Amino acid sequence: MKSVKLFITIISMLTVISCNGKKKTKELPPILKKEINPTKKIEKSWDSLKKHNVEAFFTAYEQKNKETEVLIKTKFGNIKLLLYKDTPIHRANFIFLTKINYFDTTVFYRVAKNFVIQGGNSDDLYTMKQRHKYGNYLIKPEFRPHRKHKYGALAAARHWEGNPNKLSSPFEFYIVQNRKGAHHLNNEHTVFGEIISGFSTMEKISKVDVGVDEWPKVDIKMTIEVIE
Repeated sequence: MKSVKLFITIISMLTVISCNGKKKTKELPPILKKEINPTKKIEKSWDSLKKHNVEAFFTAYEQKNKETEVLIKTKFGNIKLLLYKDTPIHRANFIFLTKINYFDTTVFYRVAKNFVIQGGNSDDLYTMKQRHKYGNYLIKPEFRPHRKHKYGALAAARHWEGNPNKLSSPFEFYIVQNRKGAHHLNNEHTVFGEIISGFSTMEKISKVDVGVDEWPKVDIKMTIEVIE
């Protein structure tokens, strides 16, 4: 009888050891657990454009996107623009928006006679979605003493009220159409480029019929492409 009890006890002990052994083999070492469940990738400040990282994003973007010339196409003809290298954030922003085809659903929505033609917005759903996607971010001014509002100058639009830091709209731009310039806007809006060909196209646009709000009675659609 004692021998039977002893045999049962030994079998029980072997069973416990075997079970414990199986549990240990199923449990992965810490290093393997880390490999199977890696920590979340840390997002760099230039991985995606958001409202809080505008300068970091475009500083990185402009290092890989060096183009300085773009072409605006309209039914009145083309306008070729040179973007300045010494306004790097505004230049990179314009190249970025051009490359994602943002401007291709926008219009010249303001024609102020003997002053400016202004574009970069529309009622198109895609246009509104893109502005919302990037959080309607703003850009710090890049005033340069030698960049003036001369005839054909390209500058960034901005809100005047509630904007003491003169932050630029990234989406909306204007071109000075007055042959004497618009020098009262120097150091108020960032000038970041100029027309190098297509002045006649700008003049044609400046002559269209507009309403009391300076909005053309017939939409002046545009597309913009990067040249080099």
